[in-house]
Amino acid sequence: MLIHSLKTVEKPDPGIDSSAASLSAGEQPLPLRKLPPLNSLRCFEVAARCKSFTRAAAELCVTPAAVGQQVRQLEDFMGVQLFRRVNRALVLTRVGEACLPGVREGFAMLAAAVVQAKPQATTRRLTVSVAPSFAAKWLLPRLSEFEARHPDIDVHVDASMPLVDLHESPVDVAIRYGAGQYPGLRVERLIGEEVFPVCSPALLSGEHPLNSPADLKDHTLLHDDSPDNDPSCPTWPMWLRAAGVQNVDAARGPRFSQSSFVLEAAVLGRGVALAKSTIAAADLAAGRVVRLFEVSIPLAFSYFLVSRDDVTPSPNIVAFRQWLFEQVGR
Repeated sequence: MLIHSLKTVEKPDPGIDSSAASLSAGEQPLPLRKLPPLNSLRCFEVAARCKSFTRAAAELCVTPAAVGQQVRQLEDFMGVQLFRRVNRALVLTRVGEACLPGVREGFAMLAAAVVQAKPQATTRRLTVSVAPSFAAKWLLPRLSEFEARHPDIDVHVDASMPLVDLHESPVDVAIRYGAGQYPGLRVERLIGEEVFPVCSPALLSGEHPLNSPADLKDHTLLHDDSPDNDPSCPTWPMWLRAAGVQNVDAARGPRFSQSSFVLEAAVLGRGVALAKSTIAAADLAAGRVVRLFEVSIPLAFSYFLVSRDDVTPSPNIVAFRQWLFEQVGR
């Protein structure tokens, strides 16, 4: 909610001890009269982050005209221009860029002061939004270590494909697979990804050994149809072309809607899968599948840890983030 005015500071009651109402020795009064309206500062910060008066207005629940008016009032107060229009885009001036970090830090300090003043409720729950395949094959096999280290935190894994709105949902953090473009959020790259063929060890000693990519002609190909929208993720026709193989029917074989399903089919010996390295890591380490050949294709997408950047991270989020990056480091 926007702050519309500052209350006038009342004079202390004559009956009150003047020492209690006065500043202690050496303290200087805050120059409140030199500060612009907090409304204008808030509109400036949100407009700078959103790069649009329209999107800022939606976040602040006011009209774009109201945001523009508040920014103009701030510019009049400071006597400088903070934004300029470039091809209909809202761009900070040099003065605006120089001013923005201090404004953001000021609001962060205000928010921290309010949080410290409020009674702190003990929240055990940490809700993590994550894609089902990453949850099943990477996160869950490791999660018991986090729970042992932090028995006071109850992790709720929300495994689903649709992206959640971290500003509107009860989700605390998300692990997203993509290009890392998530405006208005704190984004940290977690793990890169590559794709290579894997199969059950039983297929290596079967009737048709797998010594080269050309030997795939005698095996079932397992297809990953998961909706990742990653144009760099190879299909079997793409991988076979990269490997220089022409005599394999790349269209045949069963198809699955999740990367974890494809990998599980490979574990069961149903055929050869193109596996994402992160999803396959646990099964490779346990020997349930083996990597084939030397052809590997790095992907443009990665896994990112995503959280809100307009609030101070809770201790639960800080602990989970530290643990995640420890796991990645291993």
